[in-house]
Amino acid sequence: MLPRRIAHRIPVRVRHYWKLLATCAATLLAFAVVFSTVRVAPLVTSASDESGDEVSVNIAGTTDLFDATRAHTIKITYRTEAYEELLDSFWKDGEKEYLEADLTIDGTTVPSVGIRLKGNSTLQGITRDGEARQGGFGGGRGAMPQGAMPQGGLPEGGGGFRMGGGGGRTSLKTEEPETLPWLIRFDEFVEGRRYQGHREIAVRVGGMGGGAAVLNEAVSLNVLAAAGEVTQRYAYTSFTVNDRPATARLIVEHPDENFADAIGGNGVLYKSMASSQFTDQGDDPTEYADDFKQINKKGSQDLQPVIDLIRWVNTAGDAEFDEHLDEHVDVASFARYAAIQNLLVNFDDMAGPGRNYYLWYDLDAKRFSVVGWDYNLTLSGSATQDPAESVSMGGGGMRGGGGDFQPPEGMELPQGGQMPQGGQMPGGGRGGFGGHKLKERFLASAAYKDTYRKAYKELFNKIYGNASALNALDAITEVIGTVDGANAESTATDAENLRTLIRERTQFLVTNEIITG
Repeated sequence: MLPRRIAHRIPVRVRHYWKLLATCAATLLAFAVVFSTVRVAPLVTSASDESGDEVSVNIAGTTDLFDATRAHTIKITYRTEAYEELLDSFWKDGEKEYLEADLTIDGTTVPSVGIRLKGNSTLQGITRDGEARQGGFGGGRGAMPQGAMPQGGLPEGGGGFRMGGGGGRTSLKTEEPETLPWLIRFDEFVEGRRYQGHREIAVRVGGMGGGAAVLNEAVSLNVLAAAGEVTQRYAYTSFTVNDRPATARLIVEHPDENFADAIGGNGVLYKSMASSQFTDQGDDPTEYADDFKQINKKGSQDLQPVIDLIRWVNTAGDAEFDEHLDEHVDVASFARYAAIQNLLVNFDDMAGPGRNYYLWYDLDAKRFSVVGWDYNLTLSGSATQDPAESVSMGGGGMRGGGGDFQPPEGMELPQGGQMPQGGQMPGGGRGGFGGHKLKERFLASAAYKDTYRKAYKELFNKIYGNASALNALDAITEVIGTVDGANAESTATDAENLRTLIRERTQFLVTNEIITG
C-alpha cells in the first residue's frame, strides 16, 4: 500500500482503476520481452490492384516536359546555407538528403520541390573546395577507390572509365551545382503533388560515352521508343542554379508510378538496386531490401513474385528452365531486351555492375518482363561486339575489348590498389564483372537461340537500318544547338565520335549471319 500522503496526490480515477492499469502495464512489458527477439516480416494479404499513393495536385505546365523536339528551361533557386548543409551530410555520412528549392520549368513556377544528389560511383569523384570526400577518388579522372571495387561492382555511372564514344567523365565540383547529377522530386515537401503526372525527374550527368551532352543515352532512348520498346522519355534543357551560368543538360523520365501506368496493363514495377545479387535469401521479404524496391501498388502487392522468380531461376534444372521459362517470363519480350543490350553495346544492363533494370510483373499473365533503364553507358564500347555473346565490362564491352579486363585509357589505380587476380572483378559474369543468372541461362539455352536471333535481326533493322540511329543523332544534335548554355564545339566533337561508332557498329553487324540469315 502507498502511504496515505502519496496516495491522495494520485487522481481519483487512477486510484479506482489501478489494478487494471497495472495489469495492462505488465502485459505490455511481457510483450516487449517476448517479441524483442522475434523478427516481424511485413506481409500483404490483399489482392487489390490499387496503388497506395494518392495524387492531390497535378501541375499541367505550359509545354510537355519531355517533348524532345524542342529546348526547355529549368531554373532552381535555393538557400546557399541549405546547400552547404546538404553537402555536410553527404561528406560526413554519405547521406543524399533532399534540399528544399523553388523550381521554374518552361515558365511554370513550382515552389518547395525536393532535390538531391543522384548516383553512386558517379559521385565518387566529386570535390569540395578542391578536396575529395573520404572514400571517394576525386581529382583523378578514371581513378578507382583504394583497395578494391565495392561489392556488387560499380553502380550507376560506371565508375569513371574513359570510354570510346565521347571522352571520359566530366569533373564534378560542388562549386558548380549546375553540372551535378540531380534527382528532382515534386512531392518531397508538398504531399501528393505531381508535375504532368511525374513524381520525379532525373538530371543526367555529362561524360562517359556520350560526352558532356550524354548523346549516347539520348540516341538510345530515341531509337528504342521508335522501335516500340518500353523506355523512358527524355529532353534537353538549359539548367540554371541560383545565379550560376546556364548549362545544357539531359533530363530523363524517372521510372515512378506514372511510368508504371504508362507501361499499360495491370502490373507491379520493381527496381533492381545497384547492390542486387539475384540470389535466394529465404522467405523474409526484408532480406531483399538491398535487392529490389517496389515502385507502385504499395500496400496492395508485395515482393513475393520477385522472390519466387529468383528462387526458380536459381534452382531449376536446365530441362525445366527450357520447358517452363515462359511460365515465369515473357520470353519474346526478354529476347528483345537481351538483343537490345548487345546491339547498343550496353555493358551496364541487368548483368552489369550497376544492375540497371526494372522488373514488370503482369498481374493477369503472372509473368515478368525486363525494362531497361540508365543507358548512359550504351554505344561506348567495342563496335565489333559479337551478337552471340553477352556484353560485359572486360568481356568485349570496352572498345577493342575481349578477354580479361584491361584498364581503359586514363584509368589509374590509387596507391595500394590492384586488379583482382586474372583481371576478374567481383560479381562474376562471363568475361568481366557483373553477371545475372536469368540472362546468362537464357543466352546459354539452345531452346531460345532462334527466338533471340529473330528478335536481334528485327531490332537491328529498326535501330540501325535505314540509318535510324544516325538520323536520331543528327536530330538530337540540332535540338541541343538551340539550348541556352550548350557548348557547340564539344557537342560537335561528341557527335562525330558517336557517329563513327554507330557507323562501325552498323558495318560490322550487317555482314553477320544473324542479319544476313
